[in-house]
Amino acid sequence: MNYSIVFYIIGWILNFEAAFMALPTAVALIYRESEVWCFLATMAVCLMVGMLLVRRKPKNQIFYVAESFVAVSLSWVLLSVMGAVPFVLSGYIPNPIDALFETVSGFTTTGASILSNVEQLPNCLLFWRSFTHWIGGMGVLVFLLSVLPMVGGSHMNLMKAESPGPIVSRLVPKVQMTAKLLYQIYLGMTILEAVILILGKMPIFDAITITVGTAGTGGFAIRNDSLASYTAFQKNVVTVFMILFGVNFNFYFFLLMRKMGQAFKMQEVRAYFLIIASAIGIITVNTVALCGNALQAFQDAAFQVGSIITTTGYATVDFDKWPQLSRTIMVLLMFIGACAGSTGGGIKVSRVLILLKSVKKELKQYLHPSAVEKIKMDGKIVEHEVVRSTNVFMVAYVLIFTVSVLLISLDEYDLVTNFTAVTATFNNIGPGLALVGPTGNFGFFSNFSKVVLIFDMLAGRLEIFPGTSAVFKGNLEAVLGKENADGYTVLFNGVSGTGRDN
Repeated sequence: MNYSIVFYIIGWILNFEAAFMALPTAVALIYRESEVWCFLATMAVCLMVGMLLVRRKPKNQIFYVAESFVAVSLSWVLLSVMGAVPFVLSGYIPNPIDALFETVSGFTTTGASILSNVEQLPNCLLFWRSFTHWIGGMGVLVFLLSVLPMVGGSHMNLMKAESPGPIVSRLVPKVQMTAKLLYQIYLGMTILEAVILILGKMPIFDAITITVGTAGTGGFAIRNDSLASYTAFQKNVVTVFMILFGVNFNFYFFLLMRKMGQAFKMQEVRAYFLIIASAIGIITVNTVALCGNALQAFQDAAFQVGSIITTTGYATVDFDKWPQLSRTIMVLLMFIGACAGSTGGGIKVSRVLILLKSVKKELKQYLHPSAVEKIKMDGKIVEHEVVRSTNVFMVAYVLIFTVSVLLISLDEYDLVTNFTAVTATFNNIGPGLALVGPTGNFGFFSNFSKVVLIFDMLAGRLEIFPGTSAVFKGNLEAVLGKENADGYTVLFNGVSGTGRDN
């Protein structure tokens, strides 16, 4: 284990967190809020420890799967711990476990909250709370790779360990260039949404906080009714961008490269939009009597479907009061999640497709034992290592999910509350049903249950291991071949579109 490079990375993570806190500090100064000292004190501690850890550059800068695993895990834990300090120092969330729950929920883009009245928070804390979504959405280590020159190709392991989805590959030959391109797309879409919302007459502060929450598919709102009190136009804009941020970023790369055929050939993206359209259609028909008219039912259905499948978690209506069919669809969407290579959580559409194709393959082989069947995505064969990692992920997913439900059931709340609480946190959704529904919160759980849910949020964001594919050393080469892995490959996280010919 190369401990020196692990501590070096952690040091830079703390330095960057201090830099990130400059924004809520500025907000506190603009609105003349006394909580500014909470951020200044936290920044000082982060810088002191961070500069101490990076004062010497490690002689050996090579790191492999083990180092990446440890670095990513520790980075996210320390990031969350230090991010929780301003909430505790300000006195608005005095319980450290509650503050850690809120911060982990922010960085993991979950959006589950222990607060019953968010409007009592000062603007600087509201901004920091939402801004953690934007930081965690793309991944702080991806940001680190985009601004710091790292060594050789080994730092691809960092990207694989933090990024969601079955496979991580490159957009361009250098990982640093890939990371920069990712953040350029991410930042560009963020700015576009904020501008449109401001032009739609949303207050600037509201537009910025909601936008960063949408971009990171987080869901922390600054009003107690989430987004219900905003105009129809503003809610429609958020609906569109929630869905867009749930798309595999491969898709946007292909569009930028004017490779329309490659973009629209992606099975995962097509399946993603098909699921959304189907869910919206069914829920619209199922809730039209409740909403009063078809247009309102469609708008509510589109917003909530977009919010849940992308794991954003914003709400405009209390979908816990919808008919059972609609509620059931919403729970299923919680599990499916967004596309791999997006800022969304959940199992991911690509994994669902691989699992369905695996079932189809096994059925065909059962009926025709001599037949040779291969699983394909986008016309390319999905290698055995990818299928195996997907299967391992699902086994681990079910085990962690089951144990988590059993553990929090010790609090003696109803099954729907417990089941959807784990579903909402493990899949980084935010709201569940019953007591943790859109109008509820997670504050009533015991500290023990909150710790369990904190673990679930981190495990869900980091894909359990973290990064299932990172468990299998050399997975990228197994999928792409050594030559392609060293050359031009396509974005990260997608089974689709790998290799030079793309």
